[in-house]
Amino acid sequence: MGNIKTLGKVSANLISRLYDEDKTIFEIGDVQRILVKKYNDVTDLLSRLVKRKVITRLKAGKFLIIPQELGSAERYVGNWYLLAREVVNSPLYYIAFYSAMHYWGMLTQPLIKIFTATPKRQIVPLEMRDKLTFIFVKGKSIWGIKEEWVTKTEKVRISDLERTIIDAVVHPQYCGGITEIAKGIWLAKERIDYERLKNYVDRYGKNVVAKRLGYILEILKIEQPALLGQCKKYIRKRYDLFDPTLPMEKIDKNNWHLIDNVGQKQILDLVGH
Repeated sequence: MGNIKTLGKVSANLISRLYDEDKTIFEIGDVQRILVKKYNDVTDLLSRLVKRKVITRLKAGKFLIIPQELGSAERYVGNWYLLAREVVNSPLYYIAFYSAMHYWGMLTQPLIKIFTATPKRQIVPLEMRDKLTFIFVKGKSIWGIKEEWVTKTEKVRISDLERTIIDAVVHPQYCGGITEIAKGIWLAKERIDYERLKNYVDRYGKNVVAKRLGYILEILKIEQPALLGQCKKYIRKRYDLFDPTLPMEKIDKNNWHLIDNVGQKQILDLVGH
């Protein structure tokens, strides 16, 4: 719980009660119920606790307790996935892109920001702008989502491994670019359900998605003939950029009608081939 002895009696009682109720994330109504105080008195108290870095404001009316033993309390955000769930305004949200890649073991770097897909346009609260990014998606595009336990008592909505891969090749800009995506696929290659991934390619139905995925699998020499064959059906006359996060230049030839501005060697070097 951390050291609450330095707090005043009212504040210490509040923090203790919130911990007892397992409410490290709480709302103004919780404080009113516990302290039996007026709204203005409660908001004044919470403002003081924010200034003292006892709690941090997630968004209007919602707060997070900061463990007092932490040295860098102003950077504390608790469980990243729960943070996103509590701040987003739509129940149809899902943890996506780079954050989902991290959850599924596709990254080797620490998580420093949460990408959340949501069908409801929302501005990130000022306090969370360096920690959260909301990506607007159409409601009909929300599928391939699972509920996953991220603590012993809490679940969040997150794209499954195969949908995470689809989202990544659709929007490399939210996933660190094609090299990061290729590395992630390589790290997860033994856990991917390739039949499901093939079905997802068809369900998404975009040529560039199938072409980017197929080319990555080909470079990595991941032998999945059925999936590769399905991806090849989406090759058309149009040429698309392999990695839209990089300048347009042609480094390697390929049969996928992609302008390879990454280079096969860079991907293979990254995965240790």
